[in-house]
Amino acid sequence: MSAPADRRSTAAIPLPTQGPAPAGPGARAGIDWRIRFTALGLVWGFSFLFMKVGNEAFAPLQVTLGRMVFGTAVLATAVAVKRERLPRGARTWLHLTVAAFLLNSLPFTLFATSEKTIPSMVAGICNAATPLFAMVVSVVALSEDRPSRQRFAGVGLGFIGVLTVLGAWQGFSGQDPKGTLMALTAALSYAVGWAYVRRTLSDTGASHLAVSAGQLGLGTLQLVIVTPLFTSMPHSYPAKSVLSVLALGALGTGLAFLVQYGLVAEKGPTIGSMVTYLIPIVATAAGVLLLGESLSWNEPVGAVVVLTGAALTQRRPKAAAAQKDVPQKSSARTPAGKPSVAEPVTAPAARQP
Repeated sequence: MSAPADRRSTAAIPLPTQGPAPAGPGARAGIDWRIRFTALGLVWGFSFLFMKVGNEAFAPLQVTLGRMVFGTAVLATAVAVKRERLPRGARTWLHLTVAAFLLNSLPFTLFATSEKTIPSMVAGICNAATPLFAMVVSVVALSEDRPSRQRFAGVGLGFIGVLTVLGAWQGFSGQDPKGTLMALTAALSYAVGWAYVRRTLSDTGASHLAVSAGQLGLGTLQLVIVTPLFTSMPHSYPAKSVLSVLALGALGTGLAFLVQYGLVAEKGPTIGSMVTYLIPIVATAAGVLLLGESLSWNEPVGAVVVLTGAALTQRRPKAAAAQKDVPQKSSARTPAGKPSVAEPVTAPAARQP
């Protein structure tokens, strides 16, 4: 389960934390924004459960491929209905190919693979580290970002929270270090991807929706090429796993983008990014209640510390924050990510996870 931004605004999608999408006719949905906000948090939080259940019958690469196929189908349908124009130019498509790898193919596969050995709730909590990585990456890659001491403190606090979740003082509390590292690397990939997008895709001449559909389509193509090389055909197609992959793609990757797109256009990036804080809560509750995953005290405590640190990294001066929170008719274009994702304001938010 996570769009980029330029220097003027952060983008939408996912995951998770983007800037304002352009407002316009039809940008506002008839459903109250609080209901859409809650639904977005639930869908992205449940994405980690869907990956876990999908892994029961399919290889992680196959889970990711199915997710991308169904997500692309949703966005492609929306593009066709709205008669949006896809981006043009070989350079744009080359940048979108890199963005698709960093924001979709790689992190989606890493999260799915990590859940072969770690609980879905731990993967969901690791996803919340994306804003921490994003701030660090922005300092290195984006010279216009000059973090305050408070935001640096947020990074330090957030990584203390990650160590708490992992129970580092007692040998990672029984968690598989390799799986945990994969989940954290996925969060880092989101951060690097958003920095790349801000550098290369701030203005493509196409809408957020068209660019995102193109990005997901390229990611799907990448996985179509790679997946047969490393996996074999599944022995069976149990309904539970098939429906989980369908929900992961159509809801968590496709429909979730459309919901967040409208939410950020209507309420601004601060409200849109706050869904980040729902994702680990939902992922933890779903893992414990529906998958029977065990919960130790350090996991919820660490998650709170991670989210507190992430919130600090997104703090900006009041004047700048107020300006960013006003939905605008902007020409900035943004590809799809996150899950996410849950992404940071310094980059975007993911995202869908």
